[in-house]
Amino acid sequence: MDKQNSKNQITYNEFTNLDIRVVEVIHAEPIPHRKRILKLTVKTGIGDDQTIVAGGAQFYSPEYFIGKKIAALLNLAPKKIAGIMSHGMLLAANVNNKPFWLVMDKNTPVGAKII
Repeated sequence: MDKQNSKNQITYNEFTNLDIRVVEVIHAEPIPHRKRILKLTVKTGIGDDQTIVAGGAQFYSPEYFIGKKIAALLNLAPKKIAGIMSHGMLLAANVNNKPFWLVMDKNTPVGAKII
């Protein structure tokens, strides 16, 4: 492993503390006066639905997200973004500053833990 990557290493125990699961987007809407973020409601499969503020609104319409099953980090500390409390983070690959969401197969159960 090169030195660039080794400085960012985490332990296996730190990794196991991340609660990464499959969520399903059940509602998506623009946020007034914001062009780069959307307000999403996701079904977590492990409790109540959650609100997540996600980037990429300049590339994806709210309709794109509806029904998608996407990997999400659910135990991220809540954070207020554009006046909305966000309770997690959708995961994506960053390609030239455009998110490519980690979309799951339609048969993947909502709430499945990613290991």
